[in-house]
Amino acid sequence: MDERPNIALVPIEEDIDVTTAGALRVTLDRLINNGCRRIILNMSGASYVDSAGMATILVEIRRMRKLGGLISLTNVSDQVLAIMRRARLVDFVPVSSVGSNDAPDAYDPQAQPLWRTVVPVDSNNLAHTRASVSRLLARVPLSPDERFDANLAVGEAVGNAVDHTSGEGATITVAGYEDRVVVEVSDLGEGFDPSAVDEREAGSFEERGRGIKLMRLLADSVSISQRPSGTGMLVRIVKVAHATTD
Repeated sequence: MDERPNIALVPIEEDIDVTTAGALRVTLDRLINNGCRRIILNMSGASYVDSAGMATILVEIRRMRKLGGLISLTNVSDQVLAIMRRARLVDFVPVSSVGSNDAPDAYDPQAQPLWRTVVPVDSNNLAHTRASVSRLLARVPLSPDERFDANLAVGEAVGNAVDHTSGEGATITVAGYEDRVVVEVSDLGEGFDPSAVDEREAGSFEERGRGIKLMRLLADSVSISQRPSGTGMLVRIVKVAHATTD
């Protein structure tokens, strides 16, 4: 299990039924009790979910919602997705099927954003930096869940920049379009080879490339490259508004 203080990726390696639902509930309860507020269930190993499994997932979703957090399911098979649709679970939680996490269509390179704002990273007050980004994300027509994940993905990228550079010279550029937001986090550190991180499948908690695996689960597209001039890295995060906001 990949786990951070506020985010966890939980692999589901078997069907969720009356014999396994209890163990899943114990795992999720432990994470929530320890302060985790974003859980991603990787359903690639589950070919079936019975009523006991569905009830467990729904109970944990409701509990997390009350605490201001979010549980989502990814890599859901067609069979399980059909079950979840019949149970209306897809109305309460973000669910993505196998192969549905392809990068979004890119905008025309000549297209201009509706607006663009640069936010300096204050390593002495990251809460203030996160609040500034959150206010900007609120200007984009993302659903609350999409905005929640975008904030977390940007937080991971900012944490990376601060870890590598102590925050010196790190900036966040937020650009709003009609149906998406593009966030670029750049730093002036020594940098690292992003292809080497990809080859290691972006181990979530390694010192270099920290959280890349989780960022890619939280966003529609994440690219990591060396800055075109000077030293340092550039992380580009794209979050698309898939749902209609209330």
